[in-house]
Amino acid sequence: MESRVHFLNIDPGSCTLIQHASGRVSMIDICCARQPDLQKKTKQALPQLSRASDNFGMRYYSTNPITYLRHLGIKSIFRFILSHPDMDHMDGLNALCDAIQIINFWHTGVSKEKPNFSANCRYDQSDWSRYRHLCQEQHGIHCMTPLAGASFAYANQDHELDKNGDSLYILAPNQDLLSNSDINNSSYVILYNSPVGKIILAGDSHDDSWEYIIRNYSSEIENCAVLLAPHHGRSSNRSYEFLDHLQPKLSIFGSAPSEHLAYGPWNSRYLTFITANQAGNIVLELDWTGISVFIENEEFALAKGLNLSERNEQNYIKFDQIKNGSQVLQPNSFLGLLEQILKSN
Repeated sequence: MESRVHFLNIDPGSCTLIQHASGRVSMIDICCARQPDLQKKTKQALPQLSRASDNFGMRYYSTNPITYLRHLGIKSIFRFILSHPDMDHMDGLNALCDAIQIINFWHTGVSKEKPNFSANCRYDQSDWSRYRHLCQEQHGIHCMTPLAGASFAYANQDHELDKNGDSLYILAPNQDLLSNSDINNSSYVILYNSPVGKIILAGDSHDDSWEYIIRNYSSEIENCAVLLAPHHGRSSNRSYEFLDHLQPKLSIFGSAPSEHLAYGPWNSRYLTFITANQAGNIVLELDWTGISVFIENEEFALAKGLNLSERNEQNYIKFDQIKNGSQVLQPNSFLGLLEQILKSN
């Protein structure tokens, strides 16, 4: 079985799904899972969008993660990883636990006060309650609090026929970061060190997290194939020096209003990125040829001049190919082409 990584189109939160070659499934964070049609809007209700500015409005069509799992035929999650206890990373956790078997639950162990669930709050107290129950290892789900450098079976150690388990390595936080005044520095940063490229899932990690990672794991993060941008790709009054170390071949931004996204630090470094607002759901398929990138939104694919006949089993359109750490460009991939030209001069 090849591995697949799914970046779900979630507004405003985050949800990543990994189907490992071992047959195990990992899910990192969840949002918009309580009511499948809550975020759906009709075409008539959408604001006027400017295609010339790459605003394709997919953030108005959030994917429900539970529905997505069912479409894939997934009935069990081997590990659910909560990057940190902000509600946009656990919205619908209670419904997920009721709908899908979860075997292991990872969290960092950071302490946070219960949010104020007012009458007009978009989040539900049941998700916070389920999170607290999971931390106390209730409901028969094994709870773990692994931190940076942890090594154990199924995650990154040999076990039975698995070499390196599922190749998941925790880069942050360590114990010191858990007491940081900014809870975003307690967020998991996870390296999926696949045989065909490094994929880094950055959660909501902030500056202190990346100072720690660069100091302790510089060789592990260099030559990154794919980066899930920290804090959903939002501009968040931070340093972007970490990009100089990672030099990701492709970065993925979550779903957010365009004016809130940090385009500048990527453009100034000639780094290629794609947003959920453009592409909808994004799927990486990993096999011996490398990493194939597929996107949901056909309208965006048409605008980019992609070959609409090249699709995966989900009927998503091939957007790009990353081979052995180097990008093979699809037609009209302007930023990637510009990056190659500049590097050749």
